[in-house]
Amino acid sequence: MKKILIILSAVTLFGLVAIENALAADAPTIKVGILLPLTGTFAAVAETQRDGALLAIDVVNSHGGLKMPGGKVRVEGVVGDDEAKQDVGVRRFRYMVDDGVKGLGGQTFAPLAYAINAMVSKNPLPYFPICVMSKEAFQKGKLAETTFATAYSPWTVGYMAGQAAIKTLGKKKIFFLARADSFGWDIRDGVYAAAKEFGGEIVGYDEVSLGTPDFTTVLQKVRAAKPDVFIASQFAADAVALLKQSQQMGLNKEMTIFNAFITNTVGKGLPPEALEGVYAMHYFYYDLASFPDKEVAKQAKDFTDLYRAKYGRPPDAYAAIAYIAYMEMFRGFETAQSYDPLKVSAAILQNGGKFNTMIKGTANWREDHAAEYKYAAFLVKGKGAKEQKNEWDLFSVIGSAGGSQVMPPLKSLGY
Repeated sequence: MKKILIILSAVTLFGLVAIENALAADAPTIKVGILLPLTGTFAAVAETQRDGALLAIDVVNSHGGLKMPGGKVRVEGVVGDDEAKQDVGVRRFRYMVDDGVKGLGGQTFAPLAYAINAMVSKNPLPYFPICVMSKEAFQKGKLAETTFATAYSPWTVGYMAGQAAIKTLGKKKIFFLARADSFGWDIRDGVYAAAKEFGGEIVGYDEVSLGTPDFTTVLQKVRAAKPDVFIASQFAADAVALLKQSQQMGLNKEMTIFNAFITNTVGKGLPPEALEGVYAMHYFYYDLASFPDKEVAKQAKDFTDLYRAKYGRPPDAYAAIAYIAYMEMFRGFETAQSYDPLKVSAAILQNGGKFNTMIKGTANWREDHAAEYKYAAFLVKGKGAKEQKNEWDLFSVIGSAGGSQVMPPLKSLGY
């Protein structure tokens, strides 16, 4: 009799699950846009952003969809390739709007994010850039009322890198290499601000364009300047090329190498001898087992387990940026009980804009619609071959930075 009851209970349970799934499948659907440079220089990073966005959609749909006034609403992600080109990105953004998306996230190329921000200023749409958007974009009057950036500006990246190099690592003499665009210049300004505040000295400076293949001339200048630390703003494929060449020239034996903002994709693209000893700021690193804040360490593990189950590898920093962005978009829809862009914006800012990232602790939306985190980034150190226990064991977490002090003062942005 007991076995019969167990069988009947199991049948009932599976039957209820089947009914729930059938009902969910019949639920109305909304579309949200995922627009990224899936080809070109940033492709490897863009793929992780796409995967983070799609995971957020899966999480919402696993609960039947968004809780809206008429009942549950499922979410469909519409993926497009902006190719990191202004004209292509703007055109495909318009296609998505014409297709009826209720919100949009994306971009790895900051200038395109700025262009789309300008477009949603005129025709409001919930827009979540998931790149490090230029500081200028956050200025009062330039940021759209419906734009929310889950990654801060490059100025914050630079400030955190400079702060960590000087205060944590004790490196006073800095050579800085910018990328010759708003991304590199903003990081430069952040590093310079930290140097001024914490007693650092800029002993050398240079800048190169996006996509530079050969850094030999620049690295000779770095060597001649004899800095304590070489801080570079290069990102994605550019960072891989720079760090490889720095190691090949032996600079890592003469000074500390600090890549301002890094990802696992960059770390994975380097031979262990080029990664070993490189310092960087990492928006999110999946292995926080030794991190002092155990609640945040648990959140990181839970998110990593969820991501691994879908993709078979740990999440990278930009996957986390995207995941947080889309979960905030969905929270905005549900809190507003509407898809109206202005109502969604107001809903996100309720209660002082406080929210839980469920990945790396608490955060809040500032007046400039930039997310301010308790743990804005983690200071990491690259591991060599002897330290790496598996293919994704790339970094050791040795510190963190965050709070209001790493953000540009609102007054400086016109607020």
